[in-house]
Amino acid sequence: MEAFLVSASIVALAEIGDKTQLLALVLAARYRRPLPIITGIFIATLVNHALAGLVGRVVVHFLGPTVLRYGLAAAFFGMAAWILVPDTLDENEALPTNRYGILGTTVVAFFLAEMGDKTQIATIALAARYASVIWVVCGTTVGMLLANVPAVLIGHRLAGRLPTQWIHRLAALIFAALGCVVLLTPIADFG
Repeated sequence: MEAFLVSASIVALAEIGDKTQLLALVLAARYRRPLPIITGIFIATLVNHALAGLVGRVVVHFLGPTVLRYGLAAAFFGMAAWILVPDTLDENEALPTNRYGILGTTVVAFFLAEMGDKTQIATIALAARYASVIWVVCGTTVGMLLANVPAVLIGHRLAGRLPTQWIHRLAALIFAALGCVVLLTPIADFG
């Protein structure tokens, strides 16, 4: 359950102001049909983060406990720094072709936008840290929905009112704390 709660919290905070949240705002403003957009976000996130979770679990088997420990700590500290860099959404990457309908467009756009994104990298690191990849993927998926569903439902009205700088600082602090926890965890708990 800890893996779920930590994963959901971190991803929900990390997603505030992220390019996929901006994408959710763009999709909501363009299509004004929240249900297929939210469903598309769910499908894309679940598939993307399940793949990332599997990568995280594979990494555990190829690295020794010491390398895994310091690698995870470095990944969490790196995420703490990266989360402080605000994302932008380039208009050229905002929406793929519309021939797939709203649901298909959302699935494709979100899946591609998540590739190499902060939350995907966080999912890999969390899956490497926690034994249950299922709880991690469920948590990161819920975290994405917690951040993106309000963006879809409320649209542009909410975007300018969130204190994103402070939210990013809190997320960075949590990632840094996780890095410290990993460094303080006995080597025997890795691998």
